[in-house]
Amino acid sequence: MAEEAVLGYLEKNDEISDSGEFASARGIDHNEIVNIIKSLHGFRLVDAQRERWVLSDEGKSYAASGSPEVQLFSTIPPEGISREELQKKVDPSVYKIGLSQAMKNKWVEMGKQLVSRKVQHAEDRVKVLLLRIQDGKAIDQEDIDALKKRKLILPQSWKGYSVRKGPSYAPRRKKAATDLTREHLQRGDWKELEFKEYNFNAKGQPAEGGHLHPLLKVRNQFKMIFLQMGFEEMPTNNFVESSFWNFDALFQPQQHPARDSHDTFFLQAPSTTKELPEDYVERVKRVHESGGYGSRGYGYDWKREEANKNVLRTHTTAVSSRMLYLLAQKPFAPKKYFSIDRVFRNEAVDRTHLAEFHQIEGLVCDRGLTLGDLIGVLHDFFSRLGMSNLRFKPAYNPYTEPSMEIFSYHEGFKKWVEIGNSGMFRPEMLLPMGLPEDVRVIAWGLSLERPTMILYGIDNIRDLFGHKVDLALIKKNPICRLGVE
Repeated sequence: MAEEAVLGYLEKNDEISDSGEFASARGIDHNEIVNIIKSLHGFRLVDAQRERWVLSDEGKSYAASGSPEVQLFSTIPPEGISREELQKKVDPSVYKIGLSQAMKNKWVEMGKQLVSRKVQHAEDRVKVLLLRIQDGKAIDQEDIDALKKRKLILPQSWKGYSVRKGPSYAPRRKKAATDLTREHLQRGDWKELEFKEYNFNAKGQPAEGGHLHPLLKVRNQFKMIFLQMGFEEMPTNNFVESSFWNFDALFQPQQHPARDSHDTFFLQAPSTTKELPEDYVERVKRVHESGGYGSRGYGYDWKREEANKNVLRTHTTAVSSRMLYLLAQKPFAPKKYFSIDRVFRNEAVDRTHLAEFHQIEGLVCDRGLTLGDLIGVLHDFFSRLGMSNLRFKPAYNPYTEPSMEIFSYHEGFKKWVEIGNSGMFRPEMLLPMGLPEDVRVIAWGLSLERPTMILYGIDNIRDLFGHKVDLALIKKNPICRLGVE
């Protein structure tokens, strides 16, 4: 009722000069009217002012007799007047203020002998504004500021509001939407919706400081260790890889169990890749089918359709294969690369396995590297993590030979714990890329989650990564310093 009364009155009138009188005349509680005015003002339907102005004594004098600049202008005859004569004809205060304002308004000019008019007529706008205020009428804010500066008006204590139409005035308030919802999209009425504007001056909830996830803390420590050892980070922004780079380029046969759908996520759209280096693809096909470079190959019919299939990468070694291929296209230079990023495998989720996790990988590419170099680099790397007691066990990987599992003795568990895998990339993988025959690549990898769980005493991986993570863990987990007791 109060809202309809305010908006309806302004539809036919310019202003509500006093909200108190307006409420009393309509039998509405003034507090209710004030609350509605505040709400309408927030939506820019009305402009509300709580300031009310009255004339100062000087302002009352000007409202009755005219402003000093007009009084002085009226005293100057058309032919001009000397400054001494003009001072005799007007009050000293009128002369001082009036001459200053008249010259500011460019009504008069001061010659060497005479003060003369520059215009034929001068409108007394100051007197008009003062009379409007005296009558309780509204004036523009710019005019209020000008009169305040001249101390012609004073603020009056007042509990009400004066109200005028705002820039978004309408006879009825249209409820503005705060969110674009699924229902709006389904009904198609989103095109006609008016959305509530953001109030950037509103005070929001106190902002808390950011918190790093334990995985990010441990990841950063691993990254710093790699950088200290002179390694260069590989770009790992492609979660989607072709089967060629993920498997075939690594000399992994197309009938390998890891390439089955129960171990790998295959994409439906886009299901295949469109760009592969054709000459390199042909060399990879040949080494798979009939061998080469001292290898017999796998002796099967290699299919391009299998290599074209897109997958969510199962390991970051797919990135390594790309980087080594690019390295082979230039004059050879030794490189040390590392990567730390997410990989995906179609595994049953339990307390130690997820369908996605993070893999840490390091590789060194140089001439004449041996298994001894690999063991030495591993001792250097893991000693920086605080793991100096290492053992190595022979293992099998399709793309490394020899291959080794890495174990470290855990003082807390009082047993040997597997911490990673390693090996030397096979010639069947490196030579088709175009790398020189004496170049060897040593590499190793481990997960990011396992050391993080050990460091933070977490026994269920779902408490560390995924939608079930307790936010309190993120806020309260301690600083991570690998290799520091």
